[in-house]
Amino acid sequence: MGFKDLVVALFQLDKDWTTRIVQAMLVLGVIWGLLGVIDSLMVRIVESMWGTFGVLPLTPQEYYASITLHAERDLFGFAQQVIYAIIIYFTIKLLGLEPRAKWLLNIAFILLNIGMMFMEGPILIINGPGFDNYFPSTSWYYLSPIGIYGYSWYVVSPFFYIGWILNDLFVYLAGIWIVYHYAIAARNLKEKLPVPLVFFLMIILLFMIGYSGVTVADVWDILAFYGVTGLDPIANQIAFWIFGHAVVYMAWIPAVAALYLLIPLLSGNPLYSDRMGRVAAVLYLIFSNNIPIHHLYMVNLPIALKVLQEALTYAVTVPTFMTFLNLWATAKGSKNTPVNVITLFTVTAFAGSIFAGVTGISNATISYDAIVHNTDYVVGHFHAMILLGIVPAAMAVLYVMIPMMSGRQWFSAKMAWVHYIGYVVGSILFDIGIETAGLDGIVRRAEIFPRYPLVVSAENLATVGAIIAQLATLVWFLNVVLTLVKGRVITAQGVGLPQLVGNIGLALSWEAAFPAVTNLGRSARISKAISGMGALAILGGILVFVSAAFLLIGKDIDYMVGTSVEWVWITLLTIGILLVAIPGLKATKSI
Repeated sequence: MGFKDLVVALFQLDKDWTTRIVQAMLVLGVIWGLLGVIDSLMVRIVESMWGTFGVLPLTPQEYYASITLHAERDLFGFAQQVIYAIIIYFTIKLLGLEPRAKWLLNIAFILLNIGMMFMEGPILIINGPGFDNYFPSTSWYYLSPIGIYGYSWYVVSPFFYIGWILNDLFVYLAGIWIVYHYAIAARNLKEKLPVPLVFFLMIILLFMIGYSGVTVADVWDILAFYGVTGLDPIANQIAFWIFGHAVVYMAWIPAVAALYLLIPLLSGNPLYSDRMGRVAAVLYLIFSNNIPIHHLYMVNLPIALKVLQEALTYAVTVPTFMTFLNLWATAKGSKNTPVNVITLFTVTAFAGSIFAGVTGISNATISYDAIVHNTDYVVGHFHAMILLGIVPAAMAVLYVMIPMMSGRQWFSAKMAWVHYIGYVVGSILFDIGIETAGLDGIVRRAEIFPRYPLVVSAENLATVGAIIAQLATLVWFLNVVLTLVKGRVITAQGVGLPQLVGNIGLALSWEAAFPAVTNLGRSARISKAISGMGALAILGGILVFVSAAFLLIGKDIDYMVGTSVEWVWITLLTIGILLVAIPGLKATKSI
């Protein structure tokens, strides 16, 4: 295959316009995402090197720039661009539309990626004190007006804020293009939109409403930079955080839409309650954009306003409970659900969203926030939403979408399984580490922190988890490239979505990936007395006794394990009890 053929395959240049523009967004999104992963790795290396050896391998400027660039590249360049690409593709294909005003979406796509480049570096040097001539280290706007000439001793290039404005333009231009096509479809629809498409439309409206505050803040920033107007830091923070919390839902509700799309397909059951799904979509739209103040509880704002924000934050749990009840009832009773990478990523997104959401409820409680405010616990909550809820749902969709677009089956089922296992294990380790550091009082963006064993162990656990997850993601990326270039040709056009998902899933099953291991497992004979469940129960009993043994050892091991012996005891004891209780009773057919 020559270079021209490689470019055609990677960008799907031999396909229709919708596939080409969506593929271009996916390719650029993945590139920005990989760059953002490198940024995050730099952050982890710095914190682990400091904790373990007391050494800072990067300058503070490089460290803080890595954090900001990681957020921008992975959130805007990757997540936002991929979300729009997925919504555009399924909107056009499932509604059977002929795309119009192609120029508008083309311009939006170009503006976004130019804006990402403008955020990268200085471009224009300002003769001001503290000017950053390397990368923007603006602390994610949190300490507004940091970076603005005349208001801060730390000044960045105005092109940083111009890049933000171009990002805002993408959201609105591409959003208008999508809403316009839904309006076209509504003229010919005899029935209501399917629930997944309702969520797709709601997500775009959520983006356009949520970006209102940050668009105002961005324009205000650039005007203040050039002295056209003054700047009120508190008001600017509030305007930014209208976006700052809505972005959580902008990123997560696409995962909910993916679950509404995939769970009925994978389970073979219709959605349990169509009306409940539609009502949940409306409630998400109502309550997701008006709770920015719960990120500013420690700012000098009226107490009544903070209490109102706490109540409105709790209100978001209502559509969430409705959604997960609806999806659980849809999947319940399904006995023939295939076990493959698509199914497992879907289940992970379902369970991970519940776990991450619980940490958000506690974080939104004023009294609790007073303890964890601006610590790594908040970072852990947001990353749990991303790593265990949002990304798994996106991967489940992309494992279906890429063969649909390219007409090629996945190159390697083994690589897909390595991706799933490595990504999930790494993400769990990372989140446990970062939330532990936060609960121990480490503030976010802390390049230097107390080198206490518990904190150091937490930071190193987060680093190990991040490296595992990133290596697994690299395996996925290589699998994508090999699929586009060498994947087996399949017939995707004219095949119904349920059948297509089934065919792709079959090629990504454990049996397809590891046939030798599967055959070995089927031929093995294990005594009924020592069944798999029974073995787990025995392991649980051993852990119960081992946990007590740690109490005998005493405080001498505190520094060896990086935590107190009491935590080791209660952790092992709890795991042991669970293993004795559930597998043990199942092995004896008691439950």
